[in-house]
Amino acid sequence: MKIAFHGAARNVTGSKHLITLNNGIKVLLDCGMFQGMGEETESMNEDFGFDPRKVNYLLLSHAHIDHCGLIPRLVAKGFKGEIFCTAATMDLARILLMDSAKIQTQDAEYSNKHRKQKGLPLVHPLYTDDDVIEALRLFKIMEYNEEREIDPRITIRFTDAGHIIGSAAVHLSILEEGKLTQITFSGDVGRYSDLLLKSPQTFPQADYILLESTYGDSLHKDLEPTQGQLLEVIHQTCILKGGKLIIPAFSVGRTQEILYALNSLELKGKLPDVPYYVDSPLSLKATQVLEDHTDLFNKDVKDVLKQDSDIFKFKGLRFIETTEESKALNTDPRPCVIISSSGMAEAGRVKHHIKNNIGNEKNTILMVGYCEPNSLGGRLLAGKPIVSIFGDEYGVKAEVRSIKSMSAHGDYEDLLHFISCQDPALVKTVFLVHGEYDVQQHFREKILAKGFQRVEIPERHREVEL
Repeated sequence: MKIAFHGAARNVTGSKHLITLNNGIKVLLDCGMFQGMGEETESMNEDFGFDPRKVNYLLLSHAHIDHCGLIPRLVAKGFKGEIFCTAATMDLARILLMDSAKIQTQDAEYSNKHRKQKGLPLVHPLYTDDDVIEALRLFKIMEYNEEREIDPRITIRFTDAGHIIGSAAVHLSILEEGKLTQITFSGDVGRYSDLLLKSPQTFPQADYILLESTYGDSLHKDLEPTQGQLLEVIHQTCILKGGKLIIPAFSVGRTQEILYALNSLELKGKLPDVPYYVDSPLSLKATQVLEDHTDLFNKDVKDVLKQDSDIFKFKGLRFIETTEESKALNTDPRPCVIISSSGMAEAGRVKHHIKNNIGNEKNTILMVGYCEPNSLGGRLLAGKPIVSIFGDEYGVKAEVRSIKSMSAHGDYEDLLHFISCQDPALVKTVFLVHGEYDVQQHFREKILAKGFQRVEIPERHREVEL
């Protein structure tokens, strides 16, 4: 059999890995959208690198757009197979993909107004609402640790990856010409001390491992727990300086972690008395999905639920839904906390909030997750004194800070812990995916030092014989 790496290969988005058996059966691991890749992004999302009509099965690790965002396009281009994932992943994918289709349609309509005036060819969204609906009909639900034969030669199993609600590492047992091959795809690996979720589960011995490596050269250890850091930056920005705290946060996972931490501060009587806004309709829907799957939370959160049934809401919190309400926040002079997507600040309402607040030294922009270097969030974290937003340049006068401990991705110690359940002598190859190349090169050495014999870093579209 062969495996081809069509996305998240020497970068961190666009997860797509295609296994092809000798008899022609094809299994796709994730079908994610490329994000934050600059001018190349559009063309990269249009070209799969394979024929969707010839793919038989899709195994989805989790619902983040860089892992599921091109599924509707895959279906529109002829994929008719089954899509396997957990129940929570399907619930999240439904709202995220519908939101993605809406944004693409609106962006295309806006762009085409100008293109018509200039006599340029019209652009089209990657997919529409109808494509999302068609895709969702193909989803099949899997329980964690359930073994399911999806083909006479292929058995699959999902284990909890601890990354976001419903996230899974995917395990395949493939019988080919009398030989059994075990392949593990990590998806994205979470933390072993996550605020909300259980730790990643151990998994069966594998012959080949596809391992994410986003933070393969980093440790997330901070001097203070997340609650303490949030409290300090809110007090510094809103109370002492009288400014606004802007927190770019992904609608799924990160927003809920922040709300949980703020709710915990309120339960302790420590939460500063300022307005708190979640300016993302998608975040409200995602929060409701998490509330439907409390069985997936860790023991500490379940203990809190016994005394507080609504762990994501607290005094002073308001969810913003309409565009008019969102715009009004920019003219309100009062100190406040605004949590808004996207997490890389590359799109969404948070980009407008940054534009309107970046020039005031009273304000703070707090990054709480990974940012592609080319994204607005990445440029801010890099300390650029001037950044381009919507085509205009802005001087960065607001303070830019980060809380690394809030990452939903495991650091290199977490990733090494994840594969520590394996006998390195029995693993033929570890393929590093979902990471920047320089990071992966550092991480490769750490894995080899643990006794694994072969670690490869495939480039995009490379095909390997197993």
